[in-house]
Amino acid sequence: MHYILKRTAQAIFTVFATITLTFALIRLLPGGPAQSMRAQMLEQGNDLTSEQINRQIEAQMNIAPDEPLYVQYAEYMASILTGDFGISTWHNEPVADILGSALPWTVFIMATSLFLAFVVGISLGAYMAYREGSTFDVSSTGVALLLNSIPDYVVALLALTFLGHQTGLFPTGGRYASGLEPGIHPEFLASVAYHGALPVLSMAVVAFGGWALDMRGNSIRVLGADYLHVARLRGLSEHRIALRYVARNAILPMYTNLMIAIGLMFGGAIIIEEIFAYPGIGFYLISAIDQRDYPVMMGAFILITIAVVIGVYIADLTYGKLDPRAKGGGSRESY
Repeated sequence: MHYILKRTAQAIFTVFATITLTFALIRLLPGGPAQSMRAQMLEQGNDLTSEQINRQIEAQMNIAPDEPLYVQYAEYMASILTGDFGISTWHNEPVADILGSALPWTVFIMATSLFLAFVVGISLGAYMAYREGSTFDVSSTGVALLLNSIPDYVVALLALTFLGHQTGLFPTGGRYASGLEPGIHPEFLASVAYHGALPVLSMAVVAFGGWALDMRGNSIRVLGADYLHVARLRGLSEHRIALRYVARNAILPMYTNLMIAIGLMFGGAIIIEEIFAYPGIGFYLISAIDQRDYPVMMGAFILITIAVVIGVYIADLTYGKLDPRAKGGGSRESY
């Protein structure tokens, strides 16, 4: 119980500190978003008074420039905690609506690519460990190292060029075919999968190499453990040893990284979505940076941070379920 309370307090503090940091970026830094917005309004020459400019900044960023600092902070925290991230200065829509509409599409391509990369990676890594030193192991390790070293945007550009523009096998942008009515029907679902194929492929091809190498290293370490020799002496089948002893103990060290990767799904693949013109969180974040749309930038920043914190929090609380040695935990995290 003490461990759960400690982790919960740490997660809440991290989120609280992140929101506080965004407030400091908006209000306290010289030349920050609030001052930049004021300068933009003055440059537009709309003959707005100082009071009118303050009201617009307050409406868009949940900051009242003419109020005391502690009042601004309290109002900003209250707005964020109720899901009010302000109004986009470029789209003139609530930031929560923009991010909310983009979030499912980002989660779709990120979750699909993560699932494919993880399943293929750990399967290949385990097989490489069992064939350690063979031609297959050496060649697969080389391929995994190469893919793990290539940035995903390089694969994305190659896929866009050859599979998109030159051959026309896949669409080069969008979430589904234009003119298609969204809904739960085969034609729409097929179009969504078709348009998401290249973004998913670009991320999965690069990511699976890292998972494979991690699984290979962990499996080789487990295969040399004494308890596996005891298991074989007891007459347990190789299939049971592979699944219940080798795979389980080899995946454990990767569990926290997997939870963090799940948390990062909500941040999206910023460059990938921009390359394929795929309107997810990353696409709107790049657009917000280009247009200096600070409310969207801050909202995306907070959303990504909260998702990562939740991912790490779940990993901390569930790790003991997978590894009995860490169950209970107490005040110490080692065992």
